[in-house]
Amino acid sequence: MEYITLNNGLKMPIVGTGTNTYGKVSHEYNGALTNEIPELISALELGYRSIDGAIMYRNEELVGRVLAESNVPREELFITTKVPANEEYISSKEATRAAIDNSLKNFQTDYLDLLLIHFPIEDKVQLKNTWEVFEEYYEAGKLKAIGVSNFGKNHLDVLKEFANVKPAVNQIQVNLKEPNKDLLAILLEEGITPVAWGPMKAEIHQKEALDEMGKAYNKSGAQVLLRYQIQRGVVVIPKSHNCKNQASNIDLFDFELSAEDVEKINNL
Repeated sequence: MEYITLNNGLKMPIVGTGTNTYGKVSHEYNGALTNEIPELISALELGYRSIDGAIMYRNEELVGRVLAESNVPREELFITTKVPANEEYISSKEATRAAIDNSLKNFQTDYLDLLLIHFPIEDKVQLKNTWEVFEEYYEAGKLKAIGVSNFGKNHLDVLKEFANVKPAVNQIQVNLKEPNKDLLAILLEEGITPVAWGPMKAEIHQKEALDEMGKAYNKSGAQVLLRYQIQRGVVVIPKSHNCKNQASNIDLFDFELSAEDVEKINNL
């Protein structure tokens, strides 16, 4: 595994696994919860250590139980979760504290590696109050890093007005369908690590070009795309329920794309 160093010095695995459909009937986001997450168990066995969760996924407790029951030491895990931008969680500082405390309980840990605001909070007062609680838990050591998700430049600019702790990451959609080039450039320039959700989305013609490119590296087009992402400093959190695909998605560290191929992908 390779790591990226966040702006506060914390090292984060550059590849992780999403969990938004783990432990759910038919692997549907809104599916009823089951009592098992075999896909998380296989991910851990394959070497995944960054686990991307969220309160909105409804499965924190189940994910936390599997992590606690695994043989992976807590210090090797990088656990991320997200507080929704819903009134229930941001109506007051007490509500935000309760949300964080409940996530800590669900993950059976006394600290989280990364906590994010899941979506932009449009009300400036509520954003300020929520971020101040994040900073409070960060200073207390209960959060190793704090950040945001799905924030645009305008949202980041508002946060700058009062934040004492700079967001460590912004988790956004970054892929060939939605390259998000302008925001990506801003994040890299400002030292906010971009974390890509949906990192493997691509149009059919793009997938065909990636598959062809991969032949020279003895890699699949999907592996080429993930390698392209991490080579430019983007953390990726691919998700699969298939053990073979999980293994492929983390098998990215024995090759490097040429500058010429990176430029070809840029222009796809």
